[in-house]
Amino acid sequence: MTPPDRQLHLNAFLMSTGHHEASWRLPESDPFASTKIEHYRHLARTAERGKLDSIFFADSPVLFGEVGRRPAGKLEPTVLLTAIAAATEKIGLIATASTTYNDPFNLARRFASVDWVSGGRAGWNVVTTAGPDAARNFGVDDQPAHAVRYERAAEFIEVAQKLWDSWDDDAILADKADGVWGDDTRIRVIDHEGKHFRVRGPLNVPRSPQGHPLVVQAGSSENGKNLAAQYAEAVFTAHQTLSDAQEFYSDLKARTAAAGRDPEGIKILPGIVPVIGSTEAEALRLERELDELIKPEYAREQLAKTLRLAPEDLPLDRQLPADLPSEDDIEGAKSRYTLIVELARREQLTVRQLIGRLGGGRGHRTFSGTPEQVADAIQEWFHAGAADGFNIMPPVLPSGLEIFVDHVVPVLQQRGLFRTEYTASTLRGHYGLERPVNRYAGTAAQELTSIGSAF
Repeated sequence: MTPPDRQLHLNAFLMSTGHHEASWRLPESDPFASTKIEHYRHLARTAERGKLDSIFFADSPVLFGEVGRRPAGKLEPTVLLTAIAAATEKIGLIATASTTYNDPFNLARRFASVDWVSGGRAGWNVVTTAGPDAARNFGVDDQPAHAVRYERAAEFIEVAQKLWDSWDDDAILADKADGVWGDDTRIRVIDHEGKHFRVRGPLNVPRSPQGHPLVVQAGSSENGKNLAAQYAEAVFTAHQTLSDAQEFYSDLKARTAAAGRDPEGIKILPGIVPVIGSTEAEALRLERELDELIKPEYAREQLAKTLRLAPEDLPLDRQLPADLPSEDDIEGAKSRYTLIVELARREQLTVRQLIGRLGGGRGHRTFSGTPEQVADAIQEWFHAGAADGFNIMPPVLPSGLEIFVDHVVPVLQQRGLFRTEYTASTLRGHYGLERPVNRYAGTAAQELTSIGSAF
């Protein structure tokens, strides 16, 4: 049962013209929107008008997919967030960054800076980045093994959090009379030496408004769930059925408790792609119109890459081959591979039908209906122990987000499931999470290595 005072957390996952791969072909869509800052500012202001917890940008250090298929090329998301921060006041701002192709110091500095620029609204979606194409952009012939990527990610987060704590909250004295700006003894090197990183520190940015930017994670493999249980404060995940979502929710909450953390300190948000119409028939018609705009030759090629097959091995009007690679042989995006295969097998979909199902949300749940029916679907999973909230993935932007904010959010508010006003000013506050205590707080200065006379 859901406690009567428990409320949903809603994040808007923003992607150029929308999550449906054919959204850019609609008459209303701007195929150049992905590089227009005012497009994203408008979306952020719309989400803020709906009192959503946060907005989120996915990212990868590689040109993903075929440029003929859908708008490709992305602005670097932390840079994008700084521009959006100036156009908004309350909404949280989450960007993806890879632990495989970055270093902890630079990334810790970048997110601390965004936290300062936004007044405490920054979040970091931690990814380990799969695929050989990304590896080759960094002088590596192939991606590191799945387990190695997650081992590195755990140490990466640990180092970043140490760096965020390398300044005490009161390290800046700003004593004009005595001419002392800061206290050397309240800023410390971290002297981290691990398997993957050696980092001296301290960070060259003061401890930010949130202490630590919010840590988000999106992997659902065994390694991904273990990483989330140890470090994540919000988890974006993909499920097609209520039972699968309930199983994931229960499992991850239990892993979080086993890791010595409060399970309420991790918020689980499955993705949902809402196709909304004034009637159910209208919503289904909109979904059908979008699916009919998919070019199957592009979609089949992408599906073949995901399944590690050749496109000719996937005849459009047949079901998936019986002899697919096992999950153990997949080194990247294991959980998404499993979800796609299980969906196709469970519903006995042809390749053409599977392409249609994936075209709207790449494996996330697509739901078509009226605003009340969308609200019902959200409420069902929320009350059934399958979600703490949802990652809202509009199929078309900006219209899909505008309709959700103007017609679904009010229904959720009327049911007492979602806030009518912001009650906090930080992203952590929106998610009901405490500001982390500095790990070095109360530690005598002489027990740590001082940075010397920096001031």
